[in-house]
Amino acid sequence: MTTAAPSGTETARGMKGLPAKVAMGVAAGVAVYVGFSIWANVREVGDALAKFSWLHALAGCALAAGNYAIRWVRWEYYLRRLDLRIARTDSVLVFLAGFALTVTPGKLGEAVKALLLRQSHGIPAARTAPIVVAERITDLIALLLLTLVGVFSFPVDRRFLGAGAVFVGLGLAVVGSETLAARLLGLLERASPFARFVPKLREFLSAAAVLLRPRTLLITTLLSVASWFLECLAFWVVLKGFPNAGIGLQAGTFIYSSMTVAGALSFLPGGLGVTEAGMLALLTSFHSGIGRGTAMAATFVTRVCTLWFAVALGLAAMTIYARRTSDRSLPPSPASPASPASPPPRS
Repeated sequence: MTTAAPSGTETARGMKGLPAKVAMGVAAGVAVYVGFSIWANVREVGDALAKFSWLHALAGCALAAGNYAIRWVRWEYYLRRLDLRIARTDSVLVFLAGFALTVTPGKLGEAVKALLLRQSHGIPAARTAPIVVAERITDLIALLLLTLVGVFSFPVDRRFLGAGAVFVGLGLAVVGSETLAARLLGLLERASPFARFVPKLREFLSAAAVLLRPRTLLITTLLSVASWFLECLAFWVVLKGFPNAGIGLQAGTFIYSSMTVAGALSFLPGGLGVTEAGMLALLTSFHSGIGRGTAMAATFVTRVCTLWFAVALGLAAMTIYARRTSDRSLPPSPASPASPASPPPRS
């Protein structure tokens, strides 16, 4: 699909509200961590961090980067399924730029990827926004599958996992069913106030149906399981960096995946508060040797590796991408005027 790229200055204008959104997410994160640190005893948290082997944090970041790499492969696969081709560097930068708004409810701020592609490549947002929906659905399916390693082994309330399964089912029914989509569009066409939205909504639902077909759904779910297992592994590795705080890989996978599901279903920015509280509760209940201070320190380091690392990458990628698209839109430099001819030498 070939489209004319609009001016790169539109991309820069689309970023104007970004710093405020990210600052709000950071402020919420600081408030959450300060609150939980006070609850867990600030001194104990500090002592635990002082004893932590920071090489484990680097390993956690590397595993998180592996998660992003696999999810980028999924992003590229979705683009190909929609018959969209963009330059590899642009694809990577747009994908990473979505992480800048990870600290939004349900990660829906990642829809900025569709906005960037519209502003820089002229691709209608209604065509690429369904990718974000498909990503969230396959992420949730993958995390629910990962919780199966421990959902029947540990004493936890399973109702929120059931709620997650219901949420996935509804999402697939509403967004992925072409029959249901046709009926919905028919109703909207007959309702005059909404009729003008039907063409864009039809384009959105048509693209979503392609992305959620059984074969595509299976492939992208497998990629999602692999990517999110790497973050579960990052959580487990971080815990290994605290003296006497290691837990089994089964427990680590279950805690991280189940609490990520809980955070996503809360629709709080980045799951802040819910994910941390759940990790603290499960760490202290599954392993009697982990005190509140160590549990809070481990949760903090894990979130730095798996959440705030992504936000930092996203901000960097968005800045670089805005500059790239801006450079493309710059008019060519005018030719420098010819210097006046030097007068002939006097004889």
